[in-house]
Amino acid sequence: MSSEENTKEKPALHPRNRNRERYDLQALTVAVPELAKFVKPNKYGDDSVDFASPIAVKLLNKALLSHYYGIKNWDFPDINLCPPIPGRADYIHHIADTLIESNFGRMPLGDKVTCLDVGVGANCIYPILGIVEYGWNFIGCDIDQKSLESAKGIVDANPQLRNSLDLRLQKNPAHIFTGVLGEQDKVDLTICNPPFHSSAGDAEQGTRRKIKNLSGKRDSKPELNFAGLSNELICAGGESGFISKMISESKKCSRQVYWFSTLVSKQSNLKGIYKSLESTEATRVKTITMGTGNKSTRIVAWSYLSKQEQKDWKDSRWNKK
Repeated sequence: MSSEENTKEKPALHPRNRNRERYDLQALTVAVPELAKFVKPNKYGDDSVDFASPIAVKLLNKALLSHYYGIKNWDFPDINLCPPIPGRADYIHHIADTLIESNFGRMPLGDKVTCLDVGVGANCIYPILGIVEYGWNFIGCDIDQKSLESAKGIVDANPQLRNSLDLRLQKNPAHIFTGVLGEQDKVDLTICNPPFHSSAGDAEQGTRRKIKNLSGKRDSKPELNFAGLSNELICAGGESGFISKMISESKKCSRQVYWFSTLVSKQSNLKGIYKSLESTEATRVKTITMGTGNKSTRIVAWSYLSKQEQKDWKDSRWNKK
């Protein structure tokens, strides 16, 4: 890749995102030497990674965490979802901005912030990024015990992550917050990357489209280039159904959380989400548009706190002397 290409930024990424510039593939292959065999010239003659290969994608993201974030030990079963680091980092930075805007333009000190990651997954990516970037404390919940064990292994293998993450099993897959948050828990933020598809057929069709876009090839039995277990990708009602359930449950713990939030991949789902938030009488609703590459997505955040409750929260948690 030419030096000129290396210095170009990805304009859609958040200003604080460490991956705004084109990937330094030389540095990344030093960080993870196994990546080198998946780097080859693209049709323009520039070195690139084979994004249609699940192994290459996992190695690339492993290298990004090692080189840019200092996470030297990041591994999880190949059957689990492999997250794209730049996009996940953008969520963390944008939701951090929401905290800043809520606190008179000042970021609350890291150890005064607790973030709940709904569906922490085997890769543990959101806690990793939130701890490294902002020093937040995390609660990570999941319905899969093996995913939690994998996340714990990552935390144990990286000293900078220890003592900042509380992993909790959601024993009832029908619930989201109920059974995870105790009566005494206070959470400043919740984040979630909800299951996207409503069925296995829907997931396979989406994968075919992605593989065709990446490689130009049609594949009757495509392999997910970002992998993923069925519970990570599929739920009844798809993204819309999951978020609707999340909003309904959020009302029940409305005084324990300052900002709830979720990713919304399908713009067509926004209308139903806003309607659900209106029915639960959310006092504040915020939509943040994000974009990585040719794909755009958004965060929807909401709160139930009154103005006085917001002030009391800031005084007692973020600005306590």
